[in-house]
Amino acid sequence: MPIDITMPALSPTMEEGKLAKWHVKEGDSVSSGDVIAEIETDKATMEVEAVDEGKIGKILVAEGTDNVKVNAVIAVLLQEGEDASAVAAPKAEAPKAEAPKAETADAGTVTRADAATQTAPTAKADTNANTGSSAPAAAKPAPAKTEGGKVFASPLARRLAKEAGIDVSAISGTGPKGRVVKSDVEAAKSGRTPLKAAASAPAAAGAAPTGMSRNQVIGLYEEGAYELVPNDGMRKVVAARLTESKQTVPHFYLTLDCKIDSLMAAREQINALAPKSKDGKPEYKLSVNDFVMKAWAVALQRVPMANATWAGDSILYHKRSDVAVAVSVPGGLFTPVVKAADTKTLRQISDEVKDLAGRAKSKKLAPHEYQGGSSSVSNLGMFGIREFAAVINPPHGTILAVGAGEERVYADKGQVKTAQFMTVTLSVDHRAVDGALGAEVLGVFKSLIENPVMMLA
Repeated sequence: MPIDITMPALSPTMEEGKLAKWHVKEGDSVSSGDVIAEIETDKATMEVEAVDEGKIGKILVAEGTDNVKVNAVIAVLLQEGEDASAVAAPKAEAPKAEAPKAETADAGTVTRADAATQTAPTAKADTNANTGSSAPAAAKPAPAKTEGGKVFASPLARRLAKEAGIDVSAISGTGPKGRVVKSDVEAAKSGRTPLKAAASAPAAAGAAPTGMSRNQVIGLYEEGAYELVPNDGMRKVVAARLTESKQTVPHFYLTLDCKIDSLMAAREQINALAPKSKDGKPEYKLSVNDFVMKAWAVALQRVPMANATWAGDSILYHKRSDVAVAVSVPGGLFTPVVKAADTKTLRQISDEVKDLAGRAKSKKLAPHEYQGGSSSVSNLGMFGIREFAAVINPPHGTILAVGAGEERVYADKGQVKTAQFMTVTLSVDHRAVDGALGAEVLGVFKSLIENPVMMLA
């Protein structure tokens, strides 16, 4: 029986994408692992590999097609002994409303898409984070089909489920005929998809209020006095994620002023000692944000209970300080993650942030580079912003908003003095981190940023 090749969900936020390029044509034979297409998502351009082997019987979506819904059939794969007459000529149109939910993406592999050979789409896409992950799935997951108690699952999915200590029968399958595939296991491990034991939990809340409609807004302004620009995929995701965050995450905010004379002196000294290349350029130049990233990562290690993520019926306490950094890109923002930032030198953090930010702007990040993390840093100091409160990027438990360093007058034992100060505001998910705990970790950050040498202690 021919196998439908469907539009895969290549990230937790993906609901549709552009079929940028086919690497195969009708009649070509493919093997498992062969790259068959390139898909542009809201965040990156990614290659899609064949899961099954066979011959391309029919290509149903031409390359260059925009807005192809996740799980829409894009091609048909013929198995051994089948010919083109076996293709039932399904339409390449996007699935109807009742359809589907997308299989969650393989977050750990850049080019792999287990969903590539799904047959009928059975679920609906997660509305995960812009800058993070895990949104409630509104659609009910397709139950994994069983026969005589046997669960249909791929060998890889079974192995991964076993390694993760998850009963594969508790995982809802989104593969062909409800088969459990690798991405189902990944989704279950990350908590994006509940296990069946929890499936009876209250369904995700209905559609959240979205404010005034498009027509209501347009009606308030004189025609011709504005330019209407449709939202692209990234803007839609940013809007959905941050709306979700503000509506479902109980934020509270903590603000401190940090005296950064020692930091500025250390930075100047380190940069001055940087080796020079043949043309006299320094090999590195640390920024204030590099110190902030390091200090915040170390603070999370010293107050581990604050290195937390709310996960519904439990809390994840992270062993590493995987700190995301907000990067502004045309049309939106990314939050690539610097993993184990507490263990890295300032120069390593600086190089990594530069690399991630550069590739974020060209949409060349792989999912594992912008998913995960337990906290974020957002710095608007370079724009002269004195202080602000950032919106938490789910599922992170905190985000540190950093303002501009500036000279201020302050009182010291009855004397008026001046020094450089920087104001930071910590936004905290009160479900995972309480007020005193938030204050404790922010206090540790302040001590480190004011005495940078203590990051080495």
